[in-house]
Amino acid sequence: MTDVKLYDTTLRDGAQREGLSFSVEDKLKITSRLEELGIHYIEGGWPGSNPKDIEYFKRVRELDLKNAMVVAFGSTRRKGVPVEKDENLKQLVKAGTSAVCIFGKSWDLHVTHVLVTTLDDNLKMIADSVGFLKKRGLEVIYDAEHFFDGYRANPEYALKTIKAAEESGADCIVLCDSNGGSLPVQVKSIVAKVKPLVSVPLGIHAHNDSDCAVANTLAAVEAGVVHVQGTISGYGERCGNANLISIIPNLVLKMGIPCLSQDKLALLSEVAHYVSEVANVVPDPHQPFVGESAFAHKGGVHVSAIMRQKGAYEHIDPALVGNLQRVLISEQAGTGAIVHKAKEIGIDLSDKPEQAAAILKKLKKLEHRGYHFEAADGSFEILLRKNTGSYRPLFKLKDYTVTVTRLGEAHPKTEAVVKVWVGGKRLVEFAEGNGPVNALDKALRKAIARIYPALERISLSDYKVRIIDAKKGTAAVVRVLIESTDGEKTWGTVGVHENIIEASWEALVDSIEYGLMHVKEGLEKKVKKRKR
Repeated sequence: MTDVKLYDTTLRDGAQREGLSFSVEDKLKITSRLEELGIHYIEGGWPGSNPKDIEYFKRVRELDLKNAMVVAFGSTRRKGVPVEKDENLKQLVKAGTSAVCIFGKSWDLHVTHVLVTTLDDNLKMIADSVGFLKKRGLEVIYDAEHFFDGYRANPEYALKTIKAAEESGADCIVLCDSNGGSLPVQVKSIVAKVKPLVSVPLGIHAHNDSDCAVANTLAAVEAGVVHVQGTISGYGERCGNANLISIIPNLVLKMGIPCLSQDKLALLSEVAHYVSEVANVVPDPHQPFVGESAFAHKGGVHVSAIMRQKGAYEHIDPALVGNLQRVLISEQAGTGAIVHKAKEIGIDLSDKPEQAAAILKKLKKLEHRGYHFEAADGSFEILLRKNTGSYRPLFKLKDYTVTVTRLGEAHPKTEAVVKVWVGGKRLVEFAEGNGPVNALDKALRKAIARIYPALERISLSDYKVRIIDAKKGTAAVVRVLIESTDGEKTWGTVGVHENIIEASWEALVDSIEYGLMHVKEGLEKKVKKRKR
């Protein structure tokens, strides 16, 4: 069975994504998680290019890496500079890693028009650089930049460049689709032609400009490469790099290549989300394998099918990659989806088809008015509880008042007064805020926080407003979606009304009630565990 090594370049090539920047601390944290995942090589950066990467290579030695090998990245020597005097190569050696990766030109166009040198001089630059690093006892991975474009333009010369690296001692030669424009059939064909001509292991480094980076990588593996480069979630310049989060499960589960063990594979979703958090990039919910929607089912036919046979509409078991199956509630749902969702929160409607049908009918009426329950699991659970008799209101609104005052050029001042009943007691609180919703939120929290101290664990993480019927202008019905969190769990709630403040209040109340219900349940479970 083919033994494929995984090479992650998130910290270097991935960091070239527009708007993305890693601190040294970020890079060290991600390195630790990649090690935990089981990545074989972690490219830490280019020590010859900036002080931050130099610091990273100093500090990464403090990490207890048992399996992963950290790699320093650089280029071949500069033209006209003796290899012993090239600062880039000196910095690679100073980085202190046992493996380095350097790139060189494979495309004659780049040699003559970008490097502005001769074809023979380029071959000497490659040979000199690989030989210099090998003499210092380093494992050398050679990235043949623009190899596929170069091979199509001038196959004889492209082959000479990788032979120069091989003959100078390169341990692995990586064929790069640097422009990302190749197709899987082209990659597979070229790799198949090159492989018999080279005695060292081959690798693949694909970019995603034609949306084929993952497919190109898998095609290259099928043709015989044993070293795969990519980034977490495909981060990278322009359209990104080959996405290791998709490549890995395809190799393991679809192609039978055990580049990661099954227990490591189950960390995939967690690691992808962790890296996106550190990178400050919003995770794509529709990302294959690890996205929140990757195993989410909305259509009634689909839901009915997976209730009878779990894998009927899923290409793998979500748990294999650390993900979860989700059933979405919308106007497209059938009673089966209602029963399934109710069961998830501990309400059994399996022998109550009339009740499930009545809830579905109500849900469809609400969605027709503008409610949107796919992203509002909190509001749906409260709706479900209200219609099955298991809802117990934590507080009841008497009234609220919101005023916005602006005097001349002064900044607008927003105040809210909230009056609620809690356990037979009338509570009144006042608060100022950054707008009416913030003021209402503060006033409500002040009113009930003494009764429900767990409220301090709940916070709003997102607030969205959508106009449902734009033709009515400022009189249009609006939908407000609020996302909240207790630091561990995240939930959504929804409110719909002609008045944006009332829609916001509705979503806000659902958010707090749902949060308090589940924070209480979570604390009770923890107490029970301690008693055991």
